[in-house]
Amino acid sequence: MQHVKTLSALMLASALGITLTAAGQAPSSATDSLQQQANAIVAGGAVGALAEVSTPDGRHSVSAGTAEEGTGAPVPKDGEFRIGSATKTFVATVILQLVDEGRLSLDDTVAHWLPGVVAGNGNDGGEITVRELLNHTSGIYDYTQDLAEMTNAAAFQQDRFRTYSPEQLVAMAMRHAPMAAPGTAFAYSDTDYVLAGMIVQRVTGRSWADEVNARIIAPLGLDHTVAPGTFPFIIGPHAEGYMSFGTGKLLDVTAFNPSAADASGSIISTADDLTRFYTALVGGRLLSPAQLAQMETTVPASALGPGVRYGLGLGWVPLSCGGGYYGHPGGIFGYNTWGGVTADARRAVVVSDTGDGGDASQQAVIGLVDRQLCG
Repeated sequence: MQHVKTLSALMLASALGITLTAAGQAPSSATDSLQQQANAIVAGGAVGALAEVSTPDGRHSVSAGTAEEGTGAPVPKDGEFRIGSATKTFVATVILQLVDEGRLSLDDTVAHWLPGVVAGNGNDGGEITVRELLNHTSGIYDYTQDLAEMTNAAAFQQDRFRTYSPEQLVAMAMRHAPMAAPGTAFAYSDTDYVLAGMIVQRVTGRSWADEVNARIIAPLGLDHTVAPGTFPFIIGPHAEGYMSFGTGKLLDVTAFNPSAADASGSIISTADDLTRFYTALVGGRLLSPAQLAQMETTVPASALGPGVRYGLGLGWVPLSCGGGYYGHPGGIFGYNTWGGVTADARRAVVVSDTGDGGDASQQAVIGLVDRQLCG
């Protein structure tokens, strides 16, 4: 949700090799360097920011800005935040584990598992595969474009605690013709992952959230990661999330019913937990080699930036120093997240910032990720 523009800016800046740090003296250590780059995110317009980098030499974490407007309270380095569309990597991992178990195939059609759900206005679930959901080549319209609370402060205030069912979210998308024929083009759509979550439930008899908890969160000991369902609050230490909705006045949007995001973006986590998740995933601890290879098999996603490609719930982004990295951004009311890990799983970085930010803030995030993963 609320992330395609941010994703495009992040990918483009990374491909161009933008590596910003705060102006001034050269940093005296890895932590000082990371701190300067986090400071630059806030200087660019974010309210608060935190970042964690994991390398063979250890972990470094910093924060900048404030956790709450008008208080000066520091952003907790171990703070929880909404990860938005980084949720998609968790859901895709569960799907691929089910493929490993022989319980479904990436070539199964959506209609096979969800008969009659994707239909009308030119939509045909019998022509769309599970693989096409996961790599955003289904062509299905993105339902978030029809959520008024995404762009309107009054609508957000009115509907922030509204509960949506996955069926309701998909039905919004079915009011529209497809964006493209299945399998012909990359077209990012949150609807794809709501459907993926519904398929997980149909295959297993349990919700996608229960499966993510049992298969990923518990085994990896991600003690501060949760799929909150309809629960609107962040319980642990956290920075408040803010949006201006184009008014120039920040509104605290921390509390809302995340069912509006469902399997496309509702998980809450921390930088440390996300770092461990992406490292374990790309390091081969969650999927068989065959299914990890499927996840890392990408399609061109040039709409997101030069050289960018997208796999199954996992993006691939070029690095300015050569090669590239895997990761997934996330943007949801008040919070922006970016996580990345090198292909050898030796270096990982997670950044979270709050508020609307701006181009300078986004470029600072890109600078931090690119510089830290280049080492």
